[in-house]
Amino acid sequence: MFVKHLIPVLAAIGSAAAQCKGTATINSQADADGIARSCKTYSGDIVIGKQTDSKIDISGISKITGDLTVLNNGQILDLTSSDLGEIGGTFTLQNLTLLTSLTLPSLEKVDTLLFQALPALATLTIGPPGITEAKSVTITDTFLESLAGINVQNVETLDVNNNRRLSDFSSSIKTVSKVLKVSANNREMTLTLPNLAWAANLEIANVTTFSVPSLAAVNGSARFDSNFFEKFSAPNLTKTDDDVSFVGNSKLAEIDFSSLTIIGGGLLIANNTALKEIKDFQKLKTVGGALKMRGNFTKIELPSLNDVKGAFDISSTTDIKDDCDVFQKLSRTGGGGQIQGTFKCESDNEKANEDTGSGTSGGGSSSDKKDSAAGVVFNTALFALSAFAGVSMLL
Repeated sequence: MFVKHLIPVLAAIGSAAAQCKGTATINSQADADGIARSCKTYSGDIVIGKQTDSKIDISGISKITGDLTVLNNGQILDLTSSDLGEIGGTFTLQNLTLLTSLTLPSLEKVDTLLFQALPALATLTIGPPGITEAKSVTITDTFLESLAGINVQNVETLDVNNNRRLSDFSSSIKTVSKVLKVSANNREMTLTLPNLAWAANLEIANVTTFSVPSLAAVNGSARFDSNFFEKFSAPNLTKTDDDVSFVGNSKLAEIDFSSLTIIGGGLLIANNTALKEIKDFQKLKTVGGALKMRGNFTKIELPSLNDVKGAFDISSTTDIKDDCDVFQKLSRTGGGGQIQGTFKCESDNEKANEDTGSGTSGGGSSSDKKDSAAGVVFNTALFALSAFAGVSMLL
């Protein structure tokens, strides 16, 4: 008799387990309720379809081992789960034209987060503490005013771009192992990363304030283009393994790299029209690629510079002859050879700020004329200066 009653119970358990794996598609709240009743953990992917009820609540599910995807849905207004704490795959919200509410108070861990084309979503309700673990976070083309709830500590990629209402992002992030990219958000964007100690690559654009007081190393390149900050300071940064670039930052008047000793690639500072003096590179000894500066400089000080493996090319709209004379002593022609590539340093070039791309302009107060015909090639998209360094050494 016991066995007779046990068989249907086991069958029901097996049926419920079967409902909790594979790929499930939710097209209505009834579909969501059916999965949530059976599955505390869903072993697979959950897809919320293109035609659904306006509100979808998946409370009851605490873990999804695969992806959670909502894509190209023009009807959903509200996505909610009081219990979902972990998504083992990618959490995608993409092209949801009416989504105004995202409420996930328990979510702390995702593998990859992609929020894209969410023109009605102004706020996130995630946590506290919010998402603290993720390998990759991309938030682009949203209506978000805040990223409260995105509290990752260590990521591979963090990409925040084209969020026109987003004017502040403060994060306790510590490391970025691939790239940190912030660009084309609100013009008043303030980016504050007090605990960031190292990053593989930095790409920062269209930012008004950028604070990285703890940054000690960049294991790739650092690119700062078309920003609005008046001062950039990384007082604890000692080295970069690749290029450093400041181009077209119209209000930039001061760069503080007071601890920087090694740039593994090239250094490009160009068309930052408010920048008059280069003086806070006091410890810079080595540039592994080429060094190129273009601007309205009145003073350029690099007192510790001892090794430039590529070309040295400086041009100012004002008189920097005295500085050029100092740098001439480091050239390979008539100097000590610390500059291994071609040497060019010129004053009173009214077109200095126009030359941020390929080649160098004519004329100047000091020039390594023997080698200048070989030319110098720069690309402002991080300009491949390290590669050019090798070419310069062969001349």
